[in-house]
Amino acid sequence: MKVSDFNYHLPPTLIASHPATPRDSCKLLIYDSKEQKVTHQTFNHLPDYLRPGDLLILNDTKVRPARLHGFKAETGGKIEFLLLKNLGYGEWETMIRGHHLKPGSRVNFPSLLSAVLITKIDDKSWRVKFNVSEKKFEAILNRFGETPIPPYIHPSLKTTDAKLKSFYQTIYARQSGSAAAPTAGLHFTSRLLTKIKKQGIGVGFLTLHVGLGTFSPVTVDDVEKHQLHAEAIEIKSALIKKIRAVKKTGGRVIAVGTTSVRTLEALAPDIISTKPARTIKREINIFIYPGYKFKVIDAMITNFHLPQSSLLMLVSAFIGREKTLELYNLAIKKKYRFYSFGDAMFLQ
Repeated sequence: MKVSDFNYHLPPTLIASHPATPRDSCKLLIYDSKEQKVTHQTFNHLPDYLRPGDLLILNDTKVRPARLHGFKAETGGKIEFLLLKNLGYGEWETMIRGHHLKPGSRVNFPSLLSAVLITKIDDKSWRVKFNVSEKKFEAILNRFGETPIPPYIHPSLKTTDAKLKSFYQTIYARQSGSAAAPTAGLHFTSRLLTKIKKQGIGVGFLTLHVGLGTFSPVTVDDVEKHQLHAEAIEIKSALIKKIRAVKKTGGRVIAVGTTSVRTLEALAPDIISTKPARTIKREINIFIYPGYKFKVIDAMITNFHLPQSSLLMLVSAFIGREKTLELYNLAIKKKYRFYSFGDAMFLQ
């Protein structure tokens, strides 16, 4: 299976540069795999396609202002950090943009914050150590850090970081730790979630802190040789109990976003086990591509993803590669908006 098998042509004009207002007014493409039927709606009509007894599962991770700009102490050269993972004791896994990087190099940031490059983890990230306590570091980060929006977002939006911190965040975000938003969740409003709950549809939350594993491009030709970076997850025992109950009563487990899908499927042995449910907190790096047999989820809500990305491959595993590309081409024809601030799909 080649990465090129997951390519498609997207006109640049269909890349969303801003979110829909209100959030739930974006387009929603609904695909019923049993009926082989496609319906075009707006996201605020999602409850019409849910059933009492279903369970929506959302990722409550919160995007931190993870981008920092600094200067190399030795030369004054510009350096950009994108914080990926807190490793503890002041150390972080970090993507670094700059030249002539080497272990021992020091980078200076505002408010007397500095970091030393320790070791290179791979060709994209470094292990670095900061010089302040975690509490002080978070305060500096909240003051000087920037929201790490994708590069295709319109430049004018980058000038108002206060707005970015608001609309590049789900309304239910509460567990700080992500370098990017779980974008399928950006379409939900408080009004919509209230309506869903009133219809007898369950809503549950898990956490996956989005890091390099989610948005790193696939750089190998053979899909099966690609490996995802590990990302931290947490799922409470109460949610596992809810999932088991829904499965017993014939309801559907509906994952909101590929991060929720990967978390649930990575933990499938624990979720479908007959052993007492327990809270699970660890790292996962599951890579889902065609041929994978889903064990927990019955449906998913997701955005339209980049060509040749691991996220597109995950969707292809759920409904088939040819059908995925067919739906994407249909969405292009219908002028759907793509990527982080774009429109959504409900696949069932």
